[in-house]
Amino acid sequence: MTILESASDTLTRDALTVLQPGFVGTTAPDWLLRRIGEGLSSVGLFGRNIDTPEQLAALTARLRAERDDVLVAIDEEGGDVTRLEVKQGSSFPGNYALGSVDDVELTRAVARELGSRLAACGVDLNWAPSADVNSNADNPVIGVRSFGADPELVARHTVAYVDGLQAVGVAACTKHFPGHGDTNVDSHHALPRIDVDLDTLHARELVPFRAAIAAGTKAVMSAHILLSALDPNRPATLSPQILTGLLRRELGFEGLIVTDGMEMQAISSTYGIERGSVLAIAAGADAICVGGGLADEDTVLRLRDALVNAVRAGELPEERLADAAARVRALAAWTQAHRARGAGSGPGAAVQEGTAPGTDVGLVAARRALRLTPGEHPYQPVTEAPYVASFTPVANFAVGDETPWGVAAELARLLPGTATGNYGADAAPDELLAAAGDRRVVAVVRDAHRHPWMAKALDDLLAARPDTVVVEMGLNESEPRGALHIATHGAARVCGRAAAEAVVGR
Repeated sequence: MTILESASDTLTRDALTVLQPGFVGTTAPDWLLRRIGEGLSSVGLFGRNIDTPEQLAALTARLRAERDDVLVAIDEEGGDVTRLEVKQGSSFPGNYALGSVDDVELTRAVARELGSRLAACGVDLNWAPSADVNSNADNPVIGVRSFGADPELVARHTVAYVDGLQAVGVAACTKHFPGHGDTNVDSHHALPRIDVDLDTLHARELVPFRAAIAAGTKAVMSAHILLSALDPNRPATLSPQILTGLLRRELGFEGLIVTDGMEMQAISSTYGIERGSVLAIAAGADAICVGGGLADEDTVLRLRDALVNAVRAGELPEERLADAAARVRALAAWTQAHRARGAGSGPGAAVQEGTAPGTDVGLVAARRALRLTPGEHPYQPVTEAPYVASFTPVANFAVGDETPWGVAAELARLLPGTATGNYGADAAPDELLAAAGDRRVVAVVRDAHRHPWMAKALDDLLAARPDTVVVEMGLNESEPRGALHIATHGAARVCGRAAAEAVVGR
């Protein structure tokens, strides 16, 4: 082999190393195994790849049979955003519920237990937690994925979450840098823009990220958002000022910088994923996340070749690509060392009363997160099978529409015979009341403050049936209403269980 051929092989391998692609199916396709053998160092998992913990463990073992240091990543926030339990709903409440309790030891225990389950299945990089300060209550994509609107609260719980995950050998990826909480556009569909001054950014958005970096988060994920005070021309993922200037130099982060999904419209519709990926690596990113929507070999080859060609054309310094690949390998070595020690093989350790081994820490947290507000009269628990009316908004892409939510299934377990109906923006009060008949109504809403149709449907229902129980499973921004108003601070399955218990008076 000539020196020129060796250099070309190294360049191609480095280009593969910085990619974090997804794939379709619950077993590893041949093309993926082949590319891992050629240098692909990371694989991203989504709900479509997971049936059971046993199947997931077999899948990750097959990937590592090809290469024992491959990074296996997942987008498992718990709460509303779950891939591990995409078909059932999460056993853990999400960030908003944990922030509402504001017990950092509970947050650490939840993250540790979740990390232990991931590690037991062979997953060692989690694209979580969200460190976004949800300062805009109308934010369509963050919401309950944030710990809250107070920067200091978000910071302390972000640190606890990072500590919990990494204690069991699962690398945390704190996101979405430099902060997605003040947006009113979903970056899956368009490019959000935040026009606040630098003082506000430093006092609000950057506070949790500074804390996470100080706590040793192994990775940070960039946001596809335009922050005019930092870079008026390019979104954060593609901005040298933000990734290299701010994150690396000013904040001192030395770990892995991962992009948000490059197929999201904020990037793909403006730059294209090939050009966007080159610009992201040049700006300071180390790993290109792609595969939530694009999940085939052609995508991997297109991105690999785009990076190689950009180096050869002088558009991307070869040293920058090599540095990015080295950071990927360094994180892979960290996770491999933890696996060798068996750090993630057991259940999460107890850190407070009520979270001892064997205790369902997710349910403990969900119960503690409930906020119950009775109506004008003492609450009369539901004792016979009710009618559950679920007012269902369009799910954002991060949450997905395949994961069940609500309280109907849990109420049916407690009160067999519970009936249910789902209602959208065209909800007709007469139709709902006819379906309910003489049954007590439990109305389940999600971010009622953001959906005028939902608020009106709820008003109409309460006018006719004032004994209705209202369960808010999104942000708790509306005035409490109903015979009992239950704020769960999230729509995870375990939140639904805690709410169902309150409905029946337990």
